[in-house]
Amino acid sequence: MSDSENRVQWVYSAPNTEELERRYDEWAKEYDGDLERDFGWQGPSFAVDYLVQHVPSSARILDAGAGTGLVGVELWRRGYMNLVGMDMSLGMIQQARQKGVYNQLDRMVLGERLAYADGEFDAVISVGVLTLGHAPAHALDELVRITKAGGYIVFSLRPDVYVQHGFKEKQVDLDANGAWKLVEVSPEVKILPKGEPEVRHQVWVYEVA
Repeated sequence: MSDSENRVQWVYSAPNTEELERRYDEWAKEYDGDLERDFGWQGPSFAVDYLVQHVPSSARILDAGAGTGLVGVELWRRGYMNLVGMDMSLGMIQQARQKGVYNQLDRMVLGERLAYADGEFDAVISVGVLTLGHAPAHALDELVRITKAGGYIVFSLRPDVYVQHGFKEKQVDLDANGAWKLVEVSPEVKILPKGEPEVRHQVWVYEVA
């Protein structure tokens, strides 16, 4: 197993939120290289492909779980410049700040109450964050709250996590309660073709009611 694979396993085995934050702080400087070089990470471009079909370039967008800012860079490359990023790790935020694509970067934790106003954003994107040991299914409630009516929430999710870890129930519940409606869901694709070729992800797009 390579050093980058060891680091990924080490981060994902964190026993609690505090330790997860510490491990991301430590990983921050190597994060981009590990994911892009050794894993072939395609999550940002894959998710942004779906966002651009529904969200105008003038939109105020929250990158929820921004990490080092790879999604922000992809959005900026496609003409989206009204960007806010949030992440739990100050180390990751520091790396994101160096990319110069966000108007604002905040330290917050997905799964907790977010310090944003109701309907503050035209759209939210979250890539690689709603997963095991990271942001739980109930984090979607806050993403709905902070997105304006008619706005969009775009996120990636592993199909097995969707079925087994409460996301299916939460997403169906939000739909049934009129909080949002499903716009589209992508096919299952391999977005870590080098490091985890067996793992598939999907992108979900919802419009907030």
